[in-house]
Amino acid sequence: MNVLTAYIVKEILKGSFIAILLLLTLFNLFTFSDQLKDLGVGNYGLKEIFYYLALTSPTVFYELMPASALLGSLFILGAMGNNRELIAMQAAGLSIFGIIRAVLLAGAILVIISILVGEFIAPVTERAARVLKVTAQNEQVVMDAKYGLWLREGKKFINVRKIQDDGSLSDISIYELDDQRRLRYSTHAETATFQGRQQWKLEKIQQSTISTQQMSATHYDEQAWQSSVAPDLLKIVVVNPNNLSLYDLAMYISFLKNNAQKSHEFELAFWGRVVNPLIVFVMLLVSTPFVIGVKRGVNMGGRMMIGVVIGMGFNIIDKIVGHVGLIYDLNPPLMAFAPSLTVLMLALWALKRVQG
Repeated sequence: MNVLTAYIVKEILKGSFIAILLLLTLFNLFTFSDQLKDLGVGNYGLKEIFYYLALTSPTVFYELMPASALLGSLFILGAMGNNRELIAMQAAGLSIFGIIRAVLLAGAILVIISILVGEFIAPVTERAARVLKVTAQNEQVVMDAKYGLWLREGKKFINVRKIQDDGSLSDISIYELDDQRRLRYSTHAETATFQGRQQWKLEKIQQSTISTQQMSATHYDEQAWQSSVAPDLLKIVVVNPNNLSLYDLAMYISFLKNNAQKSHEFELAFWGRVVNPLIVFVMLLVSTPFVIGVKRGVNMGGRMMIGVVIGMGFNIIDKIVGHVGLIYDLNPPLMAFAPSLTVLMLALWALKRVQG
């Protein structure tokens, strides 16, 4: 790597990290304002809100990386263009292709950082943030274990094996202790449906009463269950495809297919993860035609504005295409790659015109 290439790489990395720091701060301010609405609910105070912001920041960092790469490269290359540094570099023997190569080298470093954060840090911290908020707002002690969700409510220990898409529960076991912490009642229900106002309806119930003298069993078709366990508390175990790593998505898709369940949403999220590094490179390529050209027909502010509009427009179109693919069950890899490849072709065409 020669001196000029190293200089461009260093400056673009610096500009991108400044951009992501500003964007992350802005997004966290909006999140902080939104979280203040829940201040005082249960034990959810200011300390918990700041913990929540810290834990969700890696996910926001990962999602903002493409936009930050675009804004950082636009700012840095634009400044170099205004200061005639790019012209001086070309006069010193660095071709336009060499400038683009340096930009993409900086992009490769950003992609590596993004993958490390998105695959190994963000999924863990995002789940911890969800658990932190829900448990702070509720009195129950929650543990998401291999054998389902465990909650504690006073002297009762509740195990939920499965949460349905409509919010109802399946395969529920309730264990109630007496004052001496001995098991007093054991209740198992096939399903539980939330009726509102801390009221659940249990169906197909088998209840055992246990004492030091005897044990008896009773069966019920249905029974009311008064509990402060709220459906919101159970959301922490609902699988969110946007918060899973690439490996976890692959494993979960395989699980869904093996059990003949719909996996289209998770396949789209999987291919979205695969294409995310390409988006960073595309955003960097989008920035270069507007700042490295020697023509003076468009001022630097206009070039940067055009680049920002294209970059932000890409994000909107990408989300629209993803939702359309989800609604009509279109091919997930095609829906994930189509917007990026389209913008990539346009960026390469624009670069070819600049070189011409």
